[in-house]
Amino acid sequence: MEFKDYYKLLGVEPDADKATIKAAYRRLARKYHPDVSQEADAEEKFKEVAEAWQVLKDADKRADYDQLRALRNQQGGRGPFEPPPGWQPSGGAGFDPSDAGFSDFFESLFTGARQGGRGGPPPQRRGQDVEIELPIFLEDTVSTESKSVAYRLPEYDEYGRVTGETSKHLNVKIPAGVTGGERIRLKGQGPAGVGDAPAGDVYLRIRLVPHPLFDVEGHNLIVTVPVAPWELALGAKVEVPTLTGAIQMRIPAHSQNGQKLRIPGKGLPGKAGPGDLFAVLKVVMPAKTDEDVDQLWEQLADKAGFDPRAEWSR
Repeated sequence: MEFKDYYKLLGVEPDADKATIKAAYRRLARKYHPDVSQEADAEEKFKEVAEAWQVLKDADKRADYDQLRALRNQQGGRGPFEPPPGWQPSGGAGFDPSDAGFSDFFESLFTGARQGGRGGPPPQRRGQDVEIELPIFLEDTVSTESKSVAYRLPEYDEYGRVTGETSKHLNVKIPAGVTGGERIRLKGQGPAGVGDAPAGDVYLRIRLVPHPLFDVEGHNLIVTVPVAPWELALGAKVEVPTLTGAIQMRIPAHSQNGQKLRIPGKGLPGKAGPGDLFAVLKVVMPAKTDEDVDQLWEQLADKAGFDPRAEWSR
């Protein structure tokens, strides 16, 4: 369900006092009251501000809400929201008949107490799923070693109230062919369930760390190979890095600056087979030369008779 930020709905800061919150509610209630407002969605907005006021005016409800809001922010504040397993209001701020007609979000947080509360048997509810960003290096995608993953999870009492945090550490094998943005599911490694209910899952969202040498396009890799002018002109064998070690690559004679040479199977692993490595040739000139070298360049220029801008005169 959608998480509702009651502070934003009323246009107040989270540390606002009750008088400020009350003034904001009255101003918005007058603005959106269906009997006077001309706005098309006035009734819905009036219900929202009334719901926000109903929670924030009550010290117990506000404390419960602030706890959930903080947990929501710790988890990134994105995606659908579900209360912690077996959630029960901690301050006795349960259902009131005047709360009827409020949103599903409100109902899920504050009306559960009327359905047994702490006097009944502890609720049973599966643990929440948790998503964690996992930065990995390109080398991890071709490694057979497990990667160490550490994260923190909320702890709950028998009624699903947050009581603290616990640390967890796992060794995870990164599947071959994993790409940026992909998710890896770790079944049952999330927060514990309430009662005898099973624990939630952890989803590791992969983020590929930028590499100092390689750019990534799908499962292909691109590496820029610095070459001397004579290596392009005459051809050469040069050493090129890959994720699994350096290899020898042949540069054909009369190659061009910026030309791409394909090295099959040296990209990232994939379900349909490994990608390729593309070596982009980049001419690098000597930073310094002496008089003898300069004379050789002049002789080469005279001998070659080459005009790289001949196309301009056509």
